[in-house]
Amino acid sequence: MNSKLTKTQQKAICSQLGKVKLNLLYKASIHGFTGADFHQHCDNKSPTVSVGYNTSGHVFGGYTSQPFSQSGQFVNDGQAFLFSFSGEKLNKYPVNDAQYALRMHSTCGPYFGEALILVHGNQPKVYSNPGKYYNFNTAELHGNDLTMTECEVYQVEETVELEKPWRVVIWESKRKSELMESIRTYRPLNSSVTQARVLLIGPVGAGKSSFFNSINSIFRGHVTSQAISGSCSTSLTTQFRTYTVKAGREGKPLPLILCDTMGLEENVGAGIDIDDISNILNGHLPDRYQFNPSVPLQSEAHGFCKSPGLKDKIHCVTYVLDASKISIMSTKMEEKLKTIRRKVNLMGIPQLVLLTKVDEACSLVKEDIRNVYRSSYIRDVVQEAGTRVGVPLSCIIPVKNYSQELELDTNIDILLLSAAVQMLRFVDNFFDDLSDQLSSVTNVK
Repeated sequence: MNSKLTKTQQKAICSQLGKVKLNLLYKASIHGFTGADFHQHCDNKSPTVSVGYNTSGHVFGGYTSQPFSQSGQFVNDGQAFLFSFSGEKLNKYPVNDAQYALRMHSTCGPYFGEALILVHGNQPKVYSNPGKYYNFNTAELHGNDLTMTECEVYQVEETVELEKPWRVVIWESKRKSELMESIRTYRPLNSSVTQARVLLIGPVGAGKSSFFNSINSIFRGHVTSQAISGSCSTSLTTQFRTYTVKAGREGKPLPLILCDTMGLEENVGAGIDIDDISNILNGHLPDRYQFNPSVPLQSEAHGFCKSPGLKDKIHCVTYVLDASKISIMSTKMEEKLKTIRRKVNLMGIPQLVLLTKVDEACSLVKEDIRNVYRSSYIRDVVQEAGTRVGVPLSCIIPVKNYSQELELDTNIDILLLSAAVQMLRFVDNFFDDLSDQLSSVTNVK
C-alpha cells in the first residue's frame, strides 16, 4: 500500500505540525469508499491528516488533532485546518468555529464541520460548503470537481529523540574497519562449508537486492549496483541469484553469499512461490533459476540439484521489510511471512529481520542516521515488526541501503556491516545446532 502524496507534499504538511511523520492508515481504493471502511481503519486514531484526490488532479484535505468516531456529534478542535495544493505549495484554511470543527458520521469519511466531507454518503464523492466553519475558495481547493479518485488518511506521529539510545553503536571509522575485518576473516564452523549462505526474503520493493549492492559497495570502496534494484509494483528480481561479496574490485570472494529471490506479493500466482522457497532452503535451486510464480520448480527440471550438500543449503534466513510500511502491512502479507517462518522453523534455520529505509520512516533519522537508536518511532516500528513477523526484538536490525548516494558514508556502512556480522553469528548458531544434533545421534548409537 503506497502513499499517493509526494514526498514534497508530505514535507509541506509536516512543516505545519512540527517534527512528525505521516503513517498511512486508510486508502479508499484498497479498503473501500464507504464510511464503514473508513471508520474501521481510522476510528480512535489521532492526530490525522485526511487527503482527497479528484479526477481533475487536485489534492486537498484536512487536519484534526481529535480522534474519529461514529458518535454523530460535532467535535471541538481549535487546531483543525483544511488545505489544498497549488503545485507543491500548500494553501491552509484554519477552522473558523472550533466547536464545529468536525462531525462524526457513520456513513461518511472525514467530515470537517459542514464545510468539507470526503467519501460522502458511502460514495467516492466530495461534499463542499465553504463559509460558515471554514473559509476557502472551491476553485482553489478542488477545482469544483466533486468526483474522487482516491482518499487517504494518515496518522501523524511524533518523532521523539530519546535521552539514551536503546542500542549502543560505536560511530567511528575504526569500528567500520573492525566490522569489515571480522567479515573478511570469518570461517564457517563446519569444515565442509567455505561460505555462509544467507537467503533474503521480503515484499517487492523492500530492498533485498539493494542490501547486497550496499554491502558490495562497502567492500568495493564506492557505490555500485550489481544486482538489479529499484522501485516497481512487481518484482524486479525474476531469477534466483547467489551473490558473492568480493574484497575489492579484483579481490578474493568473501565467506558470505547473499541469495536474492523474487519479491513476495499478496496475490496468488504472483511473486515467489512458497514451494520454491522450500527448494531454495534445501539447496535444490541453481543460480540464475528463472522463477515462474504459477509453477514451482519440479525435481525433473533442468538444473535441479537432487543431492545438495551442506554448502548448497541456506544457513540463515533474513526477512527484508520496509520500515515505513510495517504499520500498513496487509493481513495477506503477514500470513504469508508467518507461513514461511513456520517452514523455516521446522528446518532449524536461524532467522533475522532487516528493517530498511529507516531514514524514510523517521525524519529524525533522515537528519542524521546516527539517531536510528535514539528514535522512539524506530523503536516502536521494531516492536511492531517483531509482533507481526513473530521474531524477538534482538533479531531485528534497522538499516539504510544506498539508493541515491554517490559516495559512501561511514555511519551508513556501520549499520549495514553490523547487520552482515549478525547474519554470520546466526550462521554459527545453525552449525552449532547441527553439530549438537550429530553428537546426539552419535551418543545414541
